Amino acid sequence: MGKLGKKARKFAKKNLQSVLRNKRKLNSKFKRKASKRDSHDIEENLENDTINPSNERNIVEGFQDTSLDAIFSEDDSEVLGDDSDSDGFLSEDSSFVHDAGSDSESEHYIEDSNASSSLSVQNRDICAELLKKAKKLNKLREKDPGFSKFLESYDMKIEETQDEEIGSDDGKSLDLVQPLDSNNACSHVGKHLTSASVYSLCELVKEQSSVPALTCLINAYRAACHNDSEATSVSGCVFSDGIQKSETFCKIIVFMLQEADATFRRLLGISNSSSRKEAVLDLKNTAKWLSLRPLIKSYLRSTVFLLNQISIHLWATGDGSLSSHSFLIIQDIASISSSEWFDFCFVKTYKAFISNSQSVERKFEHIRFLRNSFVELCCLDMQKSSNKAMACILHLGKILQKGWQTKKKEVVKTICSWQYINCIDMWVTLISASIHDYDLQPLLYMIVQIINGVALLFPGPRYLPLRLRCIQWLNNLSGSSGVFIPVTSLVLDVLEYKISKDSGKPGKVLQPMSTVKLPKHWLKSRGFQEECVLSAIELLSEHFAQWSYHISFPELATAPLIHIKKVFEKISTENFRRVIKRFIDQVEMNIDFVQKKREDVSFSPKDHQSVESFLQVEKRNGNTPFTQYYKNIMSKAASRNSISDRKAPGKGKREMLHPNGSTAMVSTYS
Repeated sequence: MGKLGKKARKFAKKNLQSVLRNKRKLNSKFKRKASKRDSHDIEENLENDTINPSNERNIVEGFQDTSLDAIFSEDDSEVLGDDSDSDGFLSEDSSFVHDAGSDSESEHYIEDSNASSSLSVQNRDICAELLKKAKKLNKLREKDPGFSKFLESYDMKIEETQDEEIGSDDGKSLDLVQPLDSNNACSHVGKHLTSASVYSLCELVKEQSSVPALTCLINAYRAACHNDSEATSVSGCVFSDGIQKSETFCKIIVFMLQEADATFRRLLGISNSSSRKEAVLDLKNTAKWLSLRPLIKSYLRSTVFLLNQISIHLWATGDGSLSSHSFLIIQDIASISSSEWFDFCFVKTYKAFISNSQSVERKFEHIRFLRNSFVELCCLDMQKSSNKAMACILHLGKILQKGWQTKKKEVVKTICSWQYINCIDMWVTLISASIHDYDLQPLLYMIVQIINGVALLFPGPRYLPLRLRCIQWLNNLSGSSGVFIPVTSLVLDVLEYKISKDSGKPGKVLQPMSTVKLPKHWLKSRGFQEECVLSAIELLSEHFAQWSYHISFPELATAPLIHIKKVFEKISTENFRRVIKRFIDQVEMNIDFVQKKREDVSFSPKDHQSVESFLQVEKRNGNTPFTQYYKNIMSKAASRNSISDRKAPGKGKREMLHPNGSTAMVSTYS
């Protein structure tokens, strides 16, 4: 093939894609060099996206689930593993009779039960098909009222027929529990599981170790443990009508918890004094173990479910002493049992905290209790807790990173939600409480990055409450860890929220910390302007108070002080000017105080030990003017919050958690 002509080369130069790609690269480089300094980072990101557009897609596609508890979705509390052998209720022996049964019968039952185990899979398949048909019937009932009446009449006929059959049996036999979702079967069995029959079953198990009676009791125990729970909406109805008295439920649960261990030991031939793991492992392949394994597993799973209900569920949803007593149970399980149970408690409590922190209306005090109790649980094993906390905080960081990259509405909404905020608050509380005793520097660094990312992701004035929370978190972490965390830029941005003109109307009482995002009409109110100025001064005073005795305080405060003086010149409201002027005077006085003390020392800045001991005596006394000013500011903030609470209307009040830690009743707005 010959050489291309002049026109062909010209066409290739103008139209070929490879040439265009190279041209775009060069243009992006030239644009970046010629761009302004403020837009330097944005242009660089655009160029990187042009050169390698698959980077963002790979990161986003690698992380899809933005739910906060997805980090524990795979290993969530499945302590007992696969439940394929004991899913639902156990099949019972149709030839079982109350007054019949002996030790030989139990042994015979154990030997013959292996033959029937092959039918369990087929029974479950049949049960699944019946459940599907039951769902279809329920849908037809909702759509066609006539069909619903027909089913009710048909059910009544079946019940009459069953009553006649039951009456002919002279009350000698026990009906069996089958894993079917049939109201007829449920009522049929339920009618015969009375207090007397439960007592008879307990006697047979206790005196004769009857396996058929034990199977009936385990099924009843499962139903009692799952009572009033969504988990038994399918098969729990078997005993929902039959066991109506709380005494019967109590009898079944207490008996199984007291006698199940001894009964299983007798059936397996293990002495009560033997607790060696090898004794159970030796029976692993025997016929006795294979036949009793579904019963033991069903019992253990029901017990774990019951334990979860009286501990995790009541801890998260209960009130007052009930929630406190439930947490004591969780604490005992985590501290006394093995490390696997600590992991179980950690995961369960973390997910319960997330699910119950979606809405904070009327629940600020309870959410604080859940947060503090979870922190107390983590302190039982800080090494394991720090590893899991690292995974949780990383998950929060991935959600935040996805929000920055994609700006999708769903992800941004997840970040700007009470769940996300309460999770950050919980980890901040844990790190602040434990960083002096444990090495939590990696967690501190990660959570600080996340807080800064959240504050910068929502820069607008409507997100003032979220920004104030972020600044408060950073101040708490800095004060507890002794690590300098800059917050002045975030605080000074608050002062830039259109507070230069006194055009706002008094309006309604403003309580920004009761929400995450302010309504638009609040931005024009005088209360918003007041909140911006006073909150900024309070948070900046807290930040300066933490470092007011440090040898580098003059350098720390000089730049923010220059910026605040410029803001002071723009403000025309006398009340705001008075507050800012006093703050400026106090900071300048403290700068002069530190500089005078610094001039009297003879050590070098490289002498870190001497630098750390600088003004430590004055810090312990706490008599400097700036420290007194800071205490005065905090007391005024508390009184300001209480006054605004009294002014708030009584209708639609709810409890509010202020940044300084106090709670109060505030008005609600939608």
